[in-house]
Amino acid sequence: MTDPRIERAIEEHLFAERLSRRRFLGRAGGSALALSSLSSVLAACGGVEGTEQKADRKPAEPQANHPRTEIGTWTFANWPLYVDKKVIRQFDREFGGKAKYVEEINDNFQFFGKVRQQLQAGRPIDRDMVVLTDYMAARWVRSGWVEPIDKRNVPNARNLVSNLETINYDPQRRYTLPWQSGAIGIGYDIKRTGRELTSVKDLFDPEFKGKVTMLSEPYDSAGAVLLGDGVDFSKAKLDQILGAIERIGRANESGQFRRFTGNDYTTDLAKGNAWVSLAYSGDLVQLQSDNPNLRFAYPEEGAVLFTDNMMMPLKVANPYAAETMMNYVYQPEVAAKIAAYVNYLSPVEGVREVLLGSDPKLAENELIFPPDDVRAKLRPYPALSPADERSMQEAMAKVTGA
Repeated sequence: MTDPRIERAIEEHLFAERLSRRRFLGRAGGSALALSSLSSVLAACGGVEGTEQKADRKPAEPQANHPRTEIGTWTFANWPLYVDKKVIRQFDREFGGKAKYVEEINDNFQFFGKVRQQLQAGRPIDRDMVVLTDYMAARWVRSGWVEPIDKRNVPNARNLVSNLETINYDPQRRYTLPWQSGAIGIGYDIKRTGRELTSVKDLFDPEFKGKVTMLSEPYDSAGAVLLGDGVDFSKAKLDQILGAIERIGRANESGQFRRFTGNDYTTDLAKGNAWVSLAYSGDLVQLQSDNPNLRFAYPEEGAVLFTDNMMMPLKVANPYAAETMMNYVYQPEVAAKIAAYVNYLSPVEGVREVLLGSDPKLAENELIFPPDDVRAKLRPYPALSPADERSMQEAMAKVTGA
């Protein structure tokens, strides 16, 4: 039987090339998170105790009853550069207490590695709220590692945009509330392509051979390809995902792709080394300020939607504080401040109307506020089991040479 510690190490290695989507070009220099090599990770497994819990265990029915308390000191773990710190300071002033805001989540798997043993042992992880991407949030929900939200403390949850009211791993949003979302589409330099790009098929157009970059993240790249083929990625099965990865591999062997990237595709686009890139919507907001020839297109077939979610770990010490923050950031005026800073898709209704008064240009940016017809075709990640996720990662690693 395979040592589960080694399986976990392989998972982390296969995701080591992934870069934080929040490391915006203008604010963080596009630097990548450097993770340990596979040999180092495997060597470290000797000191790890315990095994992975069965991931499909359903959490108990939520019985959330979090009485009002003084806020006190509590801990909020988030990604770097993912909120205007003035929002945190204003929260402290309005509600008392002290939010210990920690920018420690640079990668979903790396963060999970920090707290996995405590979660599996049923011990607190000393964070009251964490922000994790859909596929990792799904794992925590399935494994029963999250505290249900007492919606009586979060009345502003009614402001959640309609397309995020339900998600495959948390249909009634009992455990999660979206923090921010983003779309994966086509970034390109119209001066070099000579035409507007509108379809996933444009990534495979021989006219751009050798001038296209593809994301190394399999959820994002395979998802885009499947949507281009008319498949609802949110419901995709492993064999469909592996088929999409095979197609990506064949195109790569033919020389279609310049290289596979994390967020560093932004450098290729900015320098003209790439004409077309599978890209994150928020990055193009930043790039366009320096190069007006750069465009972002939501593919006409639909786009992959990623969402980072607020969650309370099981045995949370300060649930009322976390829920009070959830309620606070779901005020449109507060959510507008966050959207203006991070340039991703806000999950809160009414944000655009607020920005129309304070920053009309930003309010009209379709990369931050997609039209209704585009929003209707955004599809979240499927809820894969850890075993299927591993198979997907391994298949993509063979294609990218990771």
